[in-house]
Amino acid sequence: MTRFWQEPPHVHGRPSRTGVLLVNLGTPAAPTAAALRPYLAQFLSDPRVVEIPRLIWMPILHGIILRTRPAKSAAKYASVWSDEGSPLQAHTRRQAQLLGQALAAAGHEVMVDWAMRYGQPSIRTQLDALRAAGCTRILVVPLYPQFAASTTASVMDDVADCLKHWRNLPELRFIRSFGDDPGYIGALAASVRRHWSTHGEAEKLVLSFHGTPRRSLDLGDPYHCECHKTARLVAQALGLPAERVVVSFQSRFGKAEWLQPYTHPTLEAMARQGVRSVDVICPGFISDCLETLEEIDMECREAFLHAGGERFGYIPCLNEDSAWIDALAQLSIRHMGHWLAQTSDPAELALQQQRARALGAQA
Repeated sequence: MTRFWQEPPHVHGRPSRTGVLLVNLGTPAAPTAAALRPYLAQFLSDPRVVEIPRLIWMPILHGIILRTRPAKSAAKYASVWSDEGSPLQAHTRRQAQLLGQALAAAGHEVMVDWAMRYGQPSIRTQLDALRAAGCTRILVVPLYPQFAASTTASVMDDVADCLKHWRNLPELRFIRSFGDDPGYIGALAASVRRHWSTHGEAEKLVLSFHGTPRRSLDLGDPYHCECHKTARLVAQALGLPAERVVVSFQSRFGKAEWLQPYTHPTLEAMARQGVRSVDVICPGFISDCLETLEEIDMECREAFLHAGGERFGYIPCLNEDSAWIDALAQLSIRHMGHWLAQTSDPAELALQQQRARALGAQA
């Protein structure tokens, strides 16, 4: 039974605060099989991620996958691990710090924190921390530009599961997706131009998005369409004709059909057909991680060059790019809306109200 009485007592007179929680997919605690096992168990047990009936899937997961996959995945994680630990965790932590600084520079007193859907720090832990800090208004920002049930909706599920144990609920808002946000598109286009200014333009620009099962699209998931919209907007921002742009999907898992074309075989086929140079960017990932650093910049690079390609350019994720942080700040400000008036300096608010009244009188 839920014990609501375990919540900290209400502190009367404490000012309300606004919080922002950035949420990314997750990462194991270390690049080892022992650390991968609980991480993969949590990830692959999520019914939003694997939509196979539990009675069929759980014996496969625990009887086969968790006995074989952790060691293979650990070796891949080890190839991208750094002194800061997981690249995804390091970038997400810095993005939260920089977002807090950007909001403060814009005059907004907002508490910014970050969490992982799978692994640590958990959404539950970070929501509890925001509550303890006095946040009664919380904006949750899943760091997935394009909406998918297996990613964004899973974050929403976990937040809801956490809050159902709270007695005093906060005002809550979500950013559902931002794959067509002008600031995000502009930051992506600028990153491509920077790459071109140093390395020159390749024959083809490949936009590789994380894949999902084809069945998800058939059931109505909008992810495929949102990915193509992002790609179209980036191409327009760069002034690229359609024949120079390729959209593909990576990170396929299992034997079922996933969204096509698949990135790895697409790059091999392009090289065999005479394409000598490609630039690859991954607009579905805000932060560099295993799927971009190992799968794209290592595996796909080798596949393209081995198949006859001559130059493979990987364009990093936005990470801590200043244009992206600015876009994230503006995106957050728009979604927080009138909340920010409640967290501004009272003297400044009074001055703004006085000016508004004066303008109204003049009109």
